[in-house]
Amino acid sequence: MIRVLLADDQLLVRAGFKALLDAQPDIEVVGEAADGQEALAAVRARRPDAVLMDIRMPLLDGLAATRKITEDPALADVKVVMLTTFELDAYVFEAIRSGASGFLVKDTEPEELLRAVRAVVAGDALLSPGVTRRLIAEFAARSKTPAPTAELAALTDREREVMALVGLGLSNEEIARRLVVSPLTAKTHVSRTMVKLGARDRAQLVVLAYESGLVRPGWLG
Repeated sequence: MIRVLLADDQLLVRAGFKALLDAQPDIEVVGEAADGQEALAAVRARRPDAVLMDIRMPLLDGLAATRKITEDPALADVKVVMLTTFELDAYVFEAIRSGASGFLVKDTEPEELLRAVRAVVAGDALLSPGVTRRLIAEFAARSKTPAPTAELAALTDREREVMALVGLGLSNEEIARRLVVSPLTAKTHVSRTMVKLGARDRAQLVVLAYESGLVRPGWLG
C-alpha cells in the first residue's frame, strides 16, 4: 500500500485528490495539511511514502517544508512531489534544488496523477525531457562554470555516461537503447550511481549532472 500525504491550503484541491487516490486499491491517503508547518508535523508523525506538496502555502511554504523533509535523515524514504498551477512555475527550479522528486500541475489528468504517485515511490523522477531542458537552462543562468566534484571519482566510466544521459532527461528504456544494453542493466547503473553519490532520486542526479559539468546546456540542442 502506497501511503500519501496531501499538503495544500485549498480544501477542494485536497478533497479532489483524496477521493481519487483513496479509490485505488494500492494507494491510501494517510493525512492532510493546510500549510507547511502542518505538513512537516504530519510527515514526521505518519511517515508517508509520498507527499503531494503545494508550493504556495501559508506559515511555511512548500519549498521550505520540502527542504526540512529532505534534509532529515529520518525521512530519507519520503518522496516529495511539488504541486504547481503552471508548468513553467518559477519555483520549479527551486523545488528540485530543495530535494523534490518532481512536480505536477494541479489540473493534471487523473490517470497521470496516479501514474506519478506510483512512479515517484518506485524511485523515478517526474521530470520530462522538456522540464529537464528548462532546469538545465536555469542552472546555466544562475551558476558559475561547473567544477568537477570529488564524488564523481567513485563512478565508473559507464556510470558517468549513464548519469549524463539521466541529466539529459532520458528514461531507463531510452538509456538502454542509446547504450545497446537491457533496460534492467540501465536501471542497475542508475541505481548504483545514485547510491555512490548519495542521491535521493533521479531528480538529484539531474542536478548533479549539470553541477559537475557532465551535462552542459549546449548538449540539449
